[in-house]
Amino acid sequence: MAARYGRSLGAILQLSRCRWSVVAGGGGGGGREVRRFNPRSFSSAQPATAKETVTINFILPDGKRKEARAKLGDSILDVVIDNNLDIDGYGACEGTLACSTCHIIFKEENFKKISAKPTDEELDMLDLAYGLSDTSRLGCQILVTKEMEGWEVMVPAGFADARS
Repeated sequence: MAARYGRSLGAILQLSRCRWSVVAGGGGGGGREVRRFNPRSFSSAQPATAKETVTINFILPDGKRKEARAKLGDSILDVVIDNNLDIDGYGACEGTLACSTCHIIFKEENFKKISAKPTDEELDMLDLAYGLSDTSRLGCQILVTKEMEGWEVMVPAGFADARS
């Protein structure tokens, strides 16, 4: 094809960030047409909209309160990371259920509203958590819901990293 139009293949087809530029004409003729192809323009999917958020308040061991915006469907661990909350050692295993550093304590009335029950693996890790209470859960296992708007979550004074 390149020989037919008297141009290099690179001049005929140029790839640049998901766009194809097609140069037609060439040879001795002179006419030149450039068409752009953007594969996203053929998608039937709608552009992703921003996830709905709620506010969750973290009560730190020193009594300070940190407010965070939480995306629905994210874990509490994700909320801490996404909001750059500086909680020493929090989420050391990155949510793989290999430690208990994302241990948090809910108010009893809120704890009862959490629909997802803890798995055996989570309960095993909670047994190793510092400051365990009846309303303790691991933040990596709790997904944010609309009902959590305005909830207060307490971060215990210390943590036990089961990995060490």
